[in-house]
Amino acid sequence: MVRIAAPAALLACLTSGCSYLPAAGPTASAIVDGADVATPGGVYARYELVDVSPAVIEALRSRPLDSLLATFGDRSPSAEPVIGVGDSVAVQVWEAGSGGLFSGPLVADRFSAGSKSALIPEQVVSRDGAISVPYAGRIQVAGRRPQDVQVLIESELAGKAIQPQVLVTVSKPISQSVTVTGEVTSGARIPLSGKGDRLLDVVAGAGGVRGQVSETYVRLSRGQTTVTVPLTAVVSNPRENIFMRPSDVLTLVRDPQTFMALGALGNATEIPFSAEGITLSQGLARARGLSDLQADAEGVFLFRFEPNTLVRRLKPGSPLLTTKLVPVVYRFNMRDPQSLFMSQAFRMRSRDMLYVSNAPFTEVQKVLSVFSTVTAPVSAAASVYGVAR
Repeated sequence: MVRIAAPAALLACLTSGCSYLPAAGPTASAIVDGADVATPGGVYARYELVDVSPAVIEALRSRPLDSLLATFGDRSPSAEPVIGVGDSVAVQVWEAGSGGLFSGPLVADRFSAGSKSALIPEQVVSRDGAISVPYAGRIQVAGRRPQDVQVLIESELAGKAIQPQVLVTVSKPISQSVTVTGEVTSGARIPLSGKGDRLLDVVAGAGGVRGQVSETYVRLSRGQTTVTVPLTAVVSNPRENIFMRPSDVLTLVRDPQTFMALGALGNATEIPFSAEGITLSQGLARARGLSDLQADAEGVFLFRFEPNTLVRRLKPGSPLLTTKLVPVVYRFNMRDPQSLFMSQAFRMRSRDMLYVSNAPFTEVQKVLSVFSTVTAPVSAAASVYGVAR
């Protein structure tokens, strides 16, 4: 009876799938069938399944990426910065002779002509955009160049001082600075020079990056817009090294690039890129390749969220295009030699999940192992009973 029941139960378990057996994840067929779920109201798509081909590789190469140049442009700043609210301004006035408003008296016993200049203490430009100058009153300086302010003060002092000459110095150009924070050696407000400063110039002014360039991202906020790009993109592409503008906020964020390796792999864990960028073949190598005894070479999958603009090229009729980010599962058939070439061209991205399903025979082995465990005591008892007879 045992000999008849065991094969029957084994056949029933194989046909039903034996969902109670231990498993590291879904099978390849489960992932393929799970893309669409039939509901009473119709078919509901949960993710898009894409078989990787040369056309898919080419579409991925044109995947739209965040760009500082595309978002902010690269308009060079004006050659002459202007004074703004919050700047610290110092004014010094010279006169042609002694005894004037800003010059000291003649000191005869020392044969000195006396001081012919006066330094007005440093002032912060108030919210009304003005500073105070003795005998000239409130002078509007916001939005004007220092040399223009000098001419304005001289005209106001004309007839009051002795041929006044004025020098205006912006000692703390707060309004013409960029705030740099995050993973830099010294976060600070970096004043912009008159020639114009690019992003990497400002980072260098803050002491440089503390971490590895490959693990650092640049987050630039200008007005109501914020864009985040890898620092490697700025270093490798000079066009992304755009000019900074006053009041920009530049934050360097450390975000190590990693991917998850799960399933029938030699090393199932979170794995760092350890490089500027890696391909799928390099990712498989870092995960120690497919497990010879378990892996389904036709069931190599990569899970990722893609922008709907890219998915529209891959799956024009996808019902998931209504969302900004679409869940996509890329499938590789590693039994096909062409997949080895495509895996070298397929670029991985941070937070990708690489999953390799178990081969169908692995499930059969599990079933056989379970039934051998169950039937072994029965067989042993039957043998003992036969000997006893």
